[in-house]
Amino acid sequence: MARQSSADPSEVGKFDALASRWWDRSGPMRPLHAMNPARAAWIMQRIRAQYATGPVRLLDVGCGAGLLSESLARAGCRVTGIDAAPETIEVARAHAAAQGLTITYRAAETTDLRAEGLRFPVITALEVIEHVPDPQGFLNDLAALLEPGGLLFISTLNRTAQSFAIAKLGAEYLLRLLPVGTHAWSRFITPGELAILCRNAGLCLSDIAGLVPTPLTGGFRAARNLSVNYIALARN
Repeated sequence: MARQSSADPSEVGKFDALASRWWDRSGPMRPLHAMNPARAAWIMQRIRAQYATGPVRLLDVGCGAGLLSESLARAGCRVTGIDAAPETIEVARAHAAAQGLTITYRAAETTDLRAEGLRFPVITALEVIEHVPDPQGFLNDLAALLEPGGLLFISTLNRTAQSFAIAKLGAEYLLRLLPVGTHAWSRFITPGELAILCRNAGLCLSDIAGLVPTPLTGGFRAARNLSVNYIALARN
């Protein structure tokens, strides 16, 4: 049975308030802009290892205004993006149209798609699980939406002293890269906890990488260091 809701209303409101600034590279989504190329490349490398060069149907959960959705659409995926924040979805639609990209956007939650019986060969859920009220229920939904043999990509923040100093105190209070209150450190999820959540949902983590800054370029790269941001691949 699908759950009634997978979203926290306070979290939805928080991100809807930032909708108009989502594509501002120097605005509150600056860290996501910086990480997006590295994350998209890591995802596409693994998609192509399994699905070769053909178009692949992909569900981007918690897509926001479409940073990742647009990158994956340009790389050849047929993207459906969902987000519980309706104003953010409107920004995503407008931006994709202006770029000439065909992306299906819906103001919806995982529970809605699960109730409709939809399934996808590839699902991405980046920087989402630390914002939902029930991480296990959320993973259960993602597992139910994943086709047999499919790929599920999840990124989040590790709950460490380093992430508290960098992603919470540094990003929100010292450097003001993010609005204060964007993250709750207590909701960060360790790789071990994510592995347990996946296993409980019938999934198995098969690959994982940290995302670390590259100061000279202002971007990020995949690395072994999982102490702050990391991305993982799970399979059913």
